[in-house]
Amino acid sequence: MPEVADRPELLVLRALKLGDLLVAVPALKALRREYPEHRIRYAAQEWLRPILPLTGAVDDLLPLHGLDVPIPLAPGLIDVAVNLHGSGPESCSRIEALQPGRRIGHAGPGWDGPPWKDGVHERERWAGLLSWHGIPADPLDYRLEPPPAEENAPEAVVIHVGAAYGSRLWPADRFADVARELDAAGFPILFTGSGAERQRALAVADAAGLGAERVVAGELRLDEFAAVISRSRLVISADTGAAHLASAYARPSVVLFGPAPVSEWGPPPGPHIALTDGSRRRGDTFATDPDPALLAVTVEDVLAAVEKLEAL
Repeated sequence: MPEVADRPELLVLRALKLGDLLVAVPALKALRREYPEHRIRYAAQEWLRPILPLTGAVDDLLPLHGLDVPIPLAPGLIDVAVNLHGSGPESCSRIEALQPGRRIGHAGPGWDGPPWKDGVHERERWAGLLSWHGIPADPLDYRLEPPPAEENAPEAVVIHVGAAYGSRLWPADRFADVARELDAAGFPILFTGSGAERQRALAVADAAGLGAERVVAGELRLDEFAAVISRSRLVISADTGAAHLASAYARPSVVLFGPAPVSEWGPPPGPHIALTDGSRRRGDTFATDPDPALLAVTVEDVLAAVEKLEAL
């Protein structure tokens, strides 16, 4: 049986990760204001579902793991389809197959829209796309709603030791050195990460002389992780979803950049310090070894950034 919509349907395609979702929040909020009567569905990986209510803009998640398979919706069901995934033929063709009433995206064969530009910050890219289509969007409208008010490690210094790719993995021994110094200075340390990153987090804690009770990597749902970040004293992380959550909740953060330019993915104005050496950037996101721009960041750099943020 085909799906029957009780409200007009708006689909946002962005089948990517947490950080990609969080930089798209300004665009999602603009769509919510423009289409208050529509049911807004976000097509992405299932594990992102717990965070979507915190955007205040999305009604439901449509599970979609990348673009290797068609979007599982009947043609003609979608009233408005928005391509926040990219501008290439893969994402465009998946949306075209849905035969939506209106398509919003960048310029391309059969698509009206602004031309794709390199070197644009991601929040500005997607807010600008909607503004071009007559939907006002503010790239600084990125804040998330408060997570559930469960008490979980308030005021911790969160050290997020993992990253999706080896190119963003700051050496574990450096994380351990930072944790050891901050613990000796009286900071409450908490190590976070995904389930796949738990062993790395445990190893970092052990090398820092701290117990496994400081490690919550792999133990938290995504909304629980957001709650920990929202109540943190400070966040230290590579350019990952943890850093974007710190921005979303205006928590002080030290963000270590490697292959991605700060100008395109860096934190917004606020209590955030981005550390990198752009002159050494190799820029290979999918490399298995850390980008030289990331390796240029020292333990001393991170500790100095923490000291600066603490003085604010």
